[in-house]
Amino acid sequence: MEISQVLLENAKKYSHKWAVIFQNEPISFLQLKDNAFKLAQAFLNLGLKKSDKIAIYLPNCPQYFYSYLAIWSSGLVAVPLDFMLTEEEIISCLKHSEAKAIIMQPKPNVRIENIKLNCLQLKEIIVTKEKILGTLSLIELIQKQNSIPPDIEINPKDVAAIFYTSGSTGRPKGVLTNYLQIEAPAKAMSYFVNLNITLCALPLSHLGGLVFLQGLVYLGSSVVLMERFIPFEFLRNIQEYKVTCFWLVPQMYYAILQLKEFEALDFSSLRFITVFGAPGSFEQIKRFHKFCPNAKLFHGWGMTETQGPTVVTGPNSEKIESVGKPLPWVEVKIFDENDKEVPVGEVGEIVIRGEQVSEGYYKDKELTQQTIRNGWFHTGDLGRFDEEGDLYIVGRIKEMIKVAGEIVFEPEIEAVIMKHPEVLECAVVGVPDKLRGEVPKAFVVLKKGSKLKDVDLREFCRAHLAHFKIPHYFEFIKSLPKTRSGKIDKAKLRNLNSN
Repeated sequence: MEISQVLLENAKKYSHKWAVIFQNEPISFLQLKDNAFKLAQAFLNLGLKKSDKIAIYLPNCPQYFYSYLAIWSSGLVAVPLDFMLTEEEIISCLKHSEAKAIIMQPKPNVRIENIKLNCLQLKEIIVTKEKILGTLSLIELIQKQNSIPPDIEINPKDVAAIFYTSGSTGRPKGVLTNYLQIEAPAKAMSYFVNLNITLCALPLSHLGGLVFLQGLVYLGSSVVLMERFIPFEFLRNIQEYKVTCFWLVPQMYYAILQLKEFEALDFSSLRFITVFGAPGSFEQIKRFHKFCPNAKLFHGWGMTETQGPTVVTGPNSEKIESVGKPLPWVEVKIFDENDKEVPVGEVGEIVIRGEQVSEGYYKDKELTQQTIRNGWFHTGDLGRFDEEGDLYIVGRIKEMIKVAGEIVFEPEIEAVIMKHPEVLECAVVGVPDKLRGEVPKAFVVLKKGSKLKDVDLREFCRAHLAHFKIPHYFEFIKSLPKTRSGKIDKAKLRNLNSN
């Protein structure tokens, strides 16, 4: 169903129910619809036409919601850009996507004049705060329009968004998502949870954050929106707004568990809590779950290219180490290096087929052909199925280390180190070794007050790992670099090691 029609129906059905709360200010479904349509009309009046690209460079805020919905009501293409991208990376993505407009919040290190100078195809720069010379004001654009829905015919196969997963540090990789696929995450969430009141602290430029908006639009849920993840504020919002559901990446759970106030707050409103990815410490996730007496714990997995969640544990599953079973409308298999399916229990690359899978990468035929072969999308993730059809994530292909011919998976070592009571976080990467080719190196963050040494951790690992899996090097650091979605940035760790 076209998003304009869904917004109209929601405005009637939930006219005075709040759709979004941001910084204690509620926005109703009616207001959300009106502001989205007003901005859509503004886009059309600026001369933007169906399939033109509009980039969004904002922190989490209601204007991000309006921008997505206005773009999709007008048959345009959203190009969400991570708010932590540098000026160089923004310019790279704008040029590659051929964006005609950008909605942005200016920053000291992102100069509008440089963006104009380097992106000649860019016709309009729309700012959310005070208007700067040569730009338009988002607030003024909304105020000057009526809230009539655009009369635009949209084909489900039309491109709706291009998600960039890298900037100028490598060639831009833009994941294509069509209008049919933007409904897929909400469909998946409705299959196993009732969202009701959700709490979003993940960036809206990433699929993990965007799913909150998709749930709001297609399932009528309400969203408590945070500009960024602040552990104590996150917990306070759960208590204050009686949040029923949220999802985070493992590292965010670990940060929450370090708070002194954690055990004193009330989480009785929670009904569903979800972790996506492959947690390094299941014990810590389970500890959090103990303080949510009414909540069911889910574990899931998916990618931007597959419009995840794609695989989810059932509500009564005891196998939290697994990410669960594929959704009924998705095909998931495990292939070897020759693209042949492996027997149950064996490790190989996870491949996916289905309507929700991206058709490829924008203006990158070579990468598309490498990734999608014979109709199967090759994820780059390693996994295995058990006899009951549950999927286990082993790691990325890039997280596989060959130690003197023996295969070692970095997440396996990380899971063991995370069991040590004095370890807060850790990440393992492969480093060159003249004798063995590669060996594991562990970057470790200790809990406050710990005096743990490498000899202690090495001895601890010896009790749980084969000798060739034990890290040859331990480096203790104050914090691990993270991506905007909260995951550990291993590329930075590898660069750190090479310098």
